[in-house]
Amino acid sequence: MKTDIGIIAAMQIEIDGIISLLTETENVSGMDFVSGILRGKRVVAVKCGVGKVFAAVCTQTMILKYSPGCIINTGVAGALSKDLSCLDIVVADSVVQHDMDTSPLGDPKGMISGINMVKIPADKVVSDTLATSVTAAADNNSRLYRGIIASGDKFVANAGEKQYISELFGACACEMEGAAIGQTAYINGIPFGVIRAISDNGDSAADSAMDFAAFAKKAAGLCIRAVEDFAARYNI
Repeated sequence: MKTDIGIIAAMQIEIDGIISLLTETENVSGMDFVSGILRGKRVVAVKCGVGKVFAAVCTQTMILKYSPGCIINTGVAGALSKDLSCLDIVVADSVVQHDMDTSPLGDPKGMISGINMVKIPADKVVSDTLATSVTAAADNNSRLYRGIIASGDKFVANAGEKQYISELFGACACEMEGAAIGQTAYINGIPFGVIRAISDNGDSAADSAMDFAAFAKKAAGLCIRAVEDFAARYNI
């Protein structure tokens, strides 16, 4: 089945607002892919689950089953930059895997063997359109940022770790799926974009947990509105 746009999120709160607008559900690889028409485009949306493995499996399944013209990863993220506040929105120019490390073999930290890249570039047209949609759909509490988003199989909630990831990769936000989705899309030749709203920026586990509980649902909703607007604007 040929689809215009594929939308992937890790958690239910990050995808419910899109799924509620769609009509057809199919379970593939243990995941519910929900498809339909959104703003004149045929889309498929899915909750992949938390972490890079779920994200990669979901993305490859979506590509093989639904042949999306582009893939969007939406959801929430933690801030790495002091310039970012809760409810700000980051559109990725590129993605990195901060926990990929074959440096003992002489590689740069973060380099992905096989494609020999540290930073995987997001599609410029997709990202520019997402940025336009953020401006159109976001409320007055949110600011738009463009930059590098880092992914890893860990909820980063320590000031030292945040500084390390920020300084090593130049990343402004971190989460647990975007770079795996980006890598899978990249090796399949599918344009992709990542949009994340900041749900936590504390420098301790306790602060980050409190921020996440307070802001995650609202932050996810901001991205959902932007993705819905994206569907109307993106030219396949």
